[in-house]
Amino acid sequence: MSRYKVSHKTGFRYSRPVMASYNEVRMLPVRDETQVVFSSKLEITPRPASHEYVDYFGSRVVMFELLEEHSELQIESTTVVELRQPPVSDRSLGWAQLAVEVERSLALRDAIDQGKRTQIPTDLQRQAKKIAGAASGPAEAAVAICQLIHGNMKYQFGVTGVQSNAAEAWAKKIGVCQDFSHLAIGALRSVGIPARYVSGYLHPQLEPRVGQPVIGESHAWVEWFAGSWTANDPTNNLEFPNRHIVVARGRDYDDVPPLRGVYAGAGESELFVQVEITREA
Repeated sequence: MSRYKVSHKTGFRYSRPVMASYNEVRMLPVRDETQVVFSSKLEITPRPASHEYVDYFGSRVVMFELLEEHSELQIESTTVVELRQPPVSDRSLGWAQLAVEVERSLALRDAIDQGKRTQIPTDLQRQAKKIAGAASGPAEAAVAICQLIHGNMKYQFGVTGVQSNAAEAWAKKIGVCQDFSHLAIGALRSVGIPARYVSGYLHPQLEPRVGQPVIGESHAWVEWFAGSWTANDPTNNLEFPNRHIVVARGRDYDDVPPLRGVYAGAGESELFVQVEITREA
């Protein structure tokens, strides 16, 4: 059991003042049996009209609009979250049982259909199907597929972009956590295993020191289903992540961006991001 404080600042600077902007934010952590949220606060400057709701995937979303001239938009979330040991996951379903469960559940069908972000090339499909054919069941196959992605990809920032898809990253064999996750999801879905995209924060140290702030960043990993949802971080080859704070879930990145919006004005926008994580207990 660990408790973390996360400060996440982001926003846009505009080359010319804009007349109005309309935005949605996913920067507040999910509340569930593995995360106790002691506090969560979102401050937006300039101060807008806003409202919060929980989306289809269970993520907390704040929508707001600014109807006054502004040259910079700044959003800061400050949260304190305690991570607790997740319940033992059910990974017992066989292939035939899993297929039946998918047919019965709308949520699982959403997590089995490929999107443009998760379409994978033929060679990766073949490798995933070979793994699935040799595995004792979906759970064993899911772990091996995530290991396959980790073993064949190199982490490198700046080679791919926020609009990149799985096939582009696989062709280069280089990418960031978003690319690793899209590839794992695409490969899992290709063999009939439901999978979803998870975004949040990861403390970068294996043994975080209490009270020491560190520079962090947003992170992405996956959850797959073989009886219950099980987390896996293919970027770091972690089968049971324990330093991961969940903020949003979805089919792929398009369902979970921390900040998304449009503005009225002739200038260009520049995104800025700063994340600081402190283990408190």
